[in-house]
Amino acid sequence: MAIARSFVNICSDQLAATRDFYVDLLGFQVAYDSDWFVQLIDSDSGTIIGIMARDHELVPDHVRGGFGGSYITIVVDDVETIYARAKDLGIPIVEEPRDLFYGQRRLLVTDPNRFLVDVSSPTTSPPTDL
Repeated sequence: MAIARSFVNICSDQLAATRDFYVDLLGFQVAYDSDWFVQLIDSDSGTIIGIMARDHELVPDHVRGGFGGSYITIVVDDVETIYARAKDLGIPIVEEPRDLFYGQRRLLVTDPNRFLVDVSSPTTSPPTDL
């Protein structure tokens, strides 16, 4: 079995605002845009994010509530640039950039759904014991 691709789908009550968050902050391009689903892509890395209307029939009833125990990590070249852009855009910042023990500098923000977004940049070579 070969995996062809994998991506996260974020359930949202605010498709346009969520789309604009990832486009404006991280430079994603809109690959598909409808009234129930948006697909974003970063053409350089091939990274894909889906945004689905929370109340759409394809979303099972038991997962239509809030998020629990998950967040998305997006690795960028320079987290400080994203941090400055987030401040300019008035995006809620959960944690300002800081260096972590495993060789990354991490910024935590929330998207319009209050979904946690980890934006990180490598700072050094990762430890060999991870």
